[in-house]
Amino acid sequence: MAAATKLSATLEDYLETILALSQKNGEARVRDISERLSVHKSTVTAALKALAEKELVAHEPYGGATLTTAGQNIAERVSRNHAVVKHFLRDVLLVDSHTAETNACRMEHVMDKIVLERLIAFAEFMKACEGADSSCLERFANYAGIDIESHEEVP
Repeated sequence: MAAATKLSATLEDYLETILALSQKNGEARVRDISERLSVHKSTVTAALKALAEKELVAHEPYGGATLTTAGQNIAERVSRNHAVVKHFLRDVLLVDSHTAETNACRMEHVMDKIVLERLIAFAEFMKACEGADSSCLERFANYAGIDIESHEEVP
């Protein structure tokens, strides 16, 4: 795959899903991908064909999908970005887990590298701040009107 080739968010989601299923089940079957992404099996097959043409997955009809080295690298990057954004939304901005998850899924694909790096740095700073001053996050929660335990807005 050419370095300049940009994948759609949808194809990145397929790679991330194949990675997660492979780690969990040892393989990524069409049926499992279909269930996880809530799409029809024929849609999965078409996406796997597109990813195979880009040399990001290996897939034989009626068989499981495996990531190539290039596909693995992209999937790991997308998964890492997802985890960082979700952590930031949940643990720094105190957004509930469901909202953090759904927003991280959307945000992970569009953030520039510099924005993600700064987000990571800020989250690490907040963690260090917490170690030195346990009221740092509490002060933010109070300022924003958020209950620190439930992550819900205080009336």
